[in-house]
Amino acid sequence: MGRLIGIIVILVVVALQIDRCQPVTGLFSSSDGGEGKCVIKGNISLDGERIYHVPGGEWYDETRIDRMEGERWFCSEEEARRAGWRKSYE
Repeated sequence: MGRLIGIIVILVVVALQIDRCQPVTGLFSSSDGGEGKCVIKGNISLDGERIYHVPGGEWYDETRIDRMEGERWFCSEEEARRAGWRKSYE
């Protein structure tokens, strides 16, 4: 039983690390400020290209994140680029 609890604790810690740059309250718009929040949207195009959108960008408000499809939020442009995503064309 102790081992099972230990495994559960490890899984929870890993899950928290994976979600550390996920918005706390869902989808943010550019009016949400962004202080301490991850507001850069990582979107995957129909042809599989990984593109990030910054607040104020042309397609930012229309872009929705589907985590089940591998899309995600970033806390900085540098983080998005390091993960292999490119900035959207404006």
